[in-house]
Amino acid sequence: MRILIFNWQDLRNPLAGGAEVHLHEVFSRIARRGHEVVLYCSSYPGAAPAEVMDGIHVIREGGRSLFNYRVPAAYFSRFRKERFDLIVDDLNKIPFYTPWYVKEPLLGITHHLFGRSIFLEVPFPVALYVYLHERAAIRAYRGLPFIVGSPSTYYELLDQGFPKGSIHVVNYCVDHDVHRPGDGTKSDVPLVGYVGRLKKYKSVEHLLEAFAEVREVIPDSRLQIVGDGDNRKNLEEYAARLGLDGAVEFTGFVPEERKVALLQKMHVVVNTSSKEGWGLTVVEANACGVPVIASDVPGLRDSVVEGKTGILYPYGNTHDLAEKIVALLKNESRRQELAAEAVRYARTFDWEVAADRTIQIIETVIASHRGHHSR
Repeated sequence: MRILIFNWQDLRNPLAGGAEVHLHEVFSRIARRGHEVVLYCSSYPGAAPAEVMDGIHVIREGGRSLFNYRVPAAYFSRFRKERFDLIVDDLNKIPFYTPWYVKEPLLGITHHLFGRSIFLEVPFPVALYVYLHERAAIRAYRGLPFIVGSPSTYYELLDQGFPKGSIHVVNYCVDHDVHRPGDGTKSDVPLVGYVGRLKKYKSVEHLLEAFAEVREVIPDSRLQIVGDGDNRKNLEEYAARLGLDGAVEFTGFVPEERKVALLQKMHVVVNTSSKEGWGLTVVEANACGVPVIASDVPGLRDSVVEGKTGILYPYGNTHDLAEKIVALLKNESRRQELAAEAVRYARTFDWEVAADRTIQIIETVIASHRGHHSR
């Protein structure tokens, strides 16, 4: 098959997140099975205009802010002449509105809808712009078959009127050759971690507030924040105002191998996000033998098995979060119990299985399209 994907970013983009990890892990495996996969995405400073990444032909054009306008132009000027068997629209950020003009079989992928959570992330005029586009997209995409990564997003689309039979859950997974438990040696001091992008909607300031309380009970504890994003400077300044200088390390972006090495040393990982499509970093931490404390919100409540692989707390309740962190740091046997179950749980998520399932869905979409147009 010849498959064309529209997505805002590729995995090498400094702003790449879980959506790009999912796309790359699944479709690189599909490419290795003999199918042609082309990804059309925005460029970034220093990026090559084109390259092959693990079998995926990546084409980068234009800046990030107006890329949604480039997609239809590129489709009509180039891609519709190239006879693709399927086009994939990875719906995140501003939609491309492909159902309005694409004639080939079309498959949507979405990780979660922003809804009103976008107002936590960007200034009001920009948030309103994104929110209104998302509302319009719901109407435009409602008849399209979709792949989603979690039960929460499945029910979210159902609530928006998407037909039940058109939504397919394909779980996000873990590369177990990369994410694995270490030799069991943890940090010499109690170490709390956060791994992920530093965006406003991730609410990492809640972790800083909770950690200030943790330090009152466990003075030698440390916090390591792994990742980068446009909210990093604000978070660094907030940590200083909370008197956490020297107790919090912001590592910035790190390569995957380094990220795994850092995870293996942590005693507990915390995810404070207001909403997620799944919680890929949760399962990656689990695969490295680390239990997770996460906010009880869509996506995260899907990826954390409460009381078995981690613990949920009410979103925004920083005092409750602090108490749960302290309790886990002080109870080594409980941590080990959660960690052992977390590793077993993470092993059930395999990208090869996700690729198999995605190919099945693609073949069904193509067959359905041909059947519809042959009538």
